[in-house]
Formats: sequence, structure tokens, C-alpha cells
Amino acid sequence: MQELLKVNYDNDRITLSARELHEFLEIGTQYTKWFDRMCEYGFNENIDYQAISQKRLTAQGNETTYTDHEITIEMAKEISMLQRSEKGKRVRQYFISLEKKWNSPEFVMKRALEYSHKQVERLMLENEELKSKAFFADTVSASEDSILIGQLAKIISQNGHKIGQNRLFRWMRENGYLMNKGENFNLPTQKSMELGLMEIKERTVNNPDGSIRITKTTKITGKGQVYFVNKFLSNNEFCY
Repeated sequence: MQELLKVNYDNDRITLSARELHEFLEIGTQYTKWFDRMCEYGFNENIDYQAISQKRLTAQGNETTYTDHEITIEMAKEISMLQRSEKGKRVRQYFISLEKKWNSPEFVMKRALEYSHKQVERLMLENEELKSKAFFADTVSASEDSILIGQLAKIISQNGHKIGQNRLFRWMRENGYLMNKGENFNLPTQKSMELGLMEIKERTVNNPDGSIRITKTTKITGKGQVYFVNKFLSNNEFCY
């Protein structure tokens, strides 16, 4: 069968370019005016057609943007019939033959197999992602090393949710994981300690005058790392 116009089979319906149909039918009216008039016959956007932007070079070599429309083959058949021309009749018969082939048992089976393969690929990809997350969780949970909140911010960012250290500190204070005032500012709350998400590392510092001071630093446990990464990535907790 001779190809009169290029059609797309990417969706669950056959579609084609309205501009290419306009050109094939040798319509004398400007494309945009012609298409608007065709739509008056009851065609609806996002059902029968979709507007798309295309780019091309002018004769002077400049890039320009113009609007095309991806239309369903049903709409194309009706438009062709409305033209009352030999070319309109010819291309309409072409569309009918494409539909017959599209709906043949062989093509229906082919589409079903392609859909099945895509589903299998999607499930395999999801399974690999879950394995990766499970490996991360198991590794971190088994680790005895706690990390700083700044390091946790980097881990969350590396897993697809961009967040900086300062914003993570603020979120933890606002959500009751860190103290938000007083001498215990940015230290874990009782909730964080009871859940095993955080711990306090104390360090003794010798001052130049011979006195001793103790510094306290909040650190995220292995359990806390898994907890916060899952909370941010799975539940979209952080939205600024």
C-alpha cells in the first residue's frame, strides 16, 4: 500500500499532522484559518486533536516556531470527506485501509505483545530500584557510624530530593526532631532520642586558660538515616 501521508502509531490511536494533511489536500486557505474552520464541525481539543509547537528554519536561516496539530485518524477522515475533492476521497480511502490493518487480529496481537514487553521492562526497572533502596537501608541500618545532619542532607539530595543543610536543620526543628530554642538549640528532642533516630556526641575541649568545656553535636544514627531518607523520598515530606 502506497504511503500517502506519514502517520504515528505511538499512541493507542493512529494520529497524523494536520498541516501535512492540509498540504496534501492542496487547500488554498491559510492553515490556521482552515483548521479553525474545520474545528467548527464539532472536533474537540485533547480528544480529537492536540496542538503542538514545531520549529523550522526560514529562507534567511532564522529559526521560527509555528503551531501544528496532531489529529486522530477519525478526524482526518471527516476532514477529507468535507473537502469534496478527488484528493480528499483518495486520502480518506487510504485512512480507512490503515484502520482496517490497525484493527486486524495480527496488529491487535502485536500491540498487546508490545504493551506486555513494556510492562515487563517497567516492572524490572522498579524492582532494581527497590533492590537498590533495600541495599541502602540494610547497609545503613547495620552501620554503627552516625553522621552529621549536613551529611544526611547530601544523602537525601543524592537520592533525588535536593535539600541543603540549613533547610534540613530548619525542617527538623519545625517538625519536632530538634530543639528550637535555648541552650539545647539544634540538639535532639526526646522524641528523636526515644525513636533511636539521633544521638548526642560529646567532646571535651581544653581551653587556652586551662579550663575545660564540653561540646555537644547532634548526629543521625543508621536507623535515623533510613528513616529520614524514606520520609523525604517516599512521602514528599519536604516542600518549600
